[in-house]
Amino acid sequence: MKNFDLNFVRSHFYAFDSGNNLSKKAFFENAGGSFPCRFVVDKLTKFYQTTKVQPYGHFDGSIEAGEEMDNSFNKVAQMLRVPRNNIHIGPSTSQNTYVLANALRLSNLKKKVIIVSNQDHESNTGVWRNLASQGFEVREWKVRINGSLYLDDLKKLVDRNVCLIAFPHASNIIGQINPVKEICTLAKEVGAFTCVDGVSYAPHGIPQVNDFDPDIYLFSSYKTYGPHLGVMYLSDKLVAELESQCHYFNKELPNKKFTPAGPDHAQVAALGGVYDYFEALSHHHQNRELFSNSSIKGINELISNQEKKLLKPLLDFLKTRKDVRLLGSYDTEDRVPTVAIVTKKSNIALAKELNGLNISVGVGDFYAVRLLQALDVDIDQGVIRLSFVHYTSESDVEKLMSGLDQHL
Repeated sequence: MKNFDLNFVRSHFYAFDSGNNLSKKAFFENAGGSFPCRFVVDKLTKFYQTTKVQPYGHFDGSIEAGEEMDNSFNKVAQMLRVPRNNIHIGPSTSQNTYVLANALRLSNLKKKVIIVSNQDHESNTGVWRNLASQGFEVREWKVRINGSLYLDDLKKLVDRNVCLIAFPHASNIIGQINPVKEICTLAKEVGAFTCVDGVSYAPHGIPQVNDFDPDIYLFSSYKTYGPHLGVMYLSDKLVAELESQCHYFNKELPNKKFTPAGPDHAQVAALGGVYDYFEALSHHHQNRELFSNSSIKGINELISNQEKKLLKPLLDFLKTRKDVRLLGSYDTEDRVPTVAIVTKKSNIALAKELNGLNISVGVGDFYAVRLLQALDVDIDQGVIRLSFVHYTSESDVEKLMSGLDQHL
């Protein structure tokens, strides 16, 4: 395998073209949305220019539109290594979990206990907590003082009455990668379903769903170099238990059962560009096509090693600062490069000062209010979030550290 080729990677993003104002920025709010790759932008543009008609008809443009949408479903399924019929595409992850919670509410499941965590983004905790008013018992898997979730604590909550365990693959605040396979195995031992929020993990490696066998796996494609959509895997076993949420005449169509409204045709068609990007990345670095277990593993390792290479100096820098509180671990292992800090300055003031240096950072609670409260963080101030992905450069990280050093 070739060494990581940053120039090749950045050549696949319009954001880094010379003359683009974004190219002048050191961008550290990737956890809120990454730049779309060229394949996605080109597919989206082409769809609007040539096939922006009702798809799946019997005339040329309509036929082509439907084929492009089908191609995207096929490519997403290939990336995740799951059957196409298990893939559902909605407008966002928050919308997808809302639909699933309603489907669970209407189901005939006899088990009525749901376990949620307070490490989650609100989209994968609030919708399930709301079912407490609908006859369900909600138990909370709480983080410890460091913000991490521990399997031993979960085991104390699990029994044969549990129907669902909802938890994040990775935290969108402390960056912790949770032991998904072990949690899913524990759930299966008591006959419970699992809902894994992969939004904060998927930008850092292609999730191989079969490796941990959840019942629900969710992520947002606009954070994985694609259009603004929510991608959802559902197991056959869970689908058989849930009430359909689509038009009655569509409920026998597997990819429509849990998408009440029609999809955004153009964005679905463009979604396949994410696969095309990873395929190009694989071929360039490994000289082979993307879709094989070994090639996907190789690309994931390539991305992970590059991100850890950039993350270590940032964490080492923050460790020297007595005026900065890092939420989460200083260890680059078992975490993604999403770094949340608390300083003695106003977050907004600091973000504006960094923006003056062409450094873009995130500010706020990032819909993880419960976690910040557990960590005794002022919700009104929230945190400064520094998040990056594999297209971030070493000079970007150096620029960030210099800017923080200057304005802290």
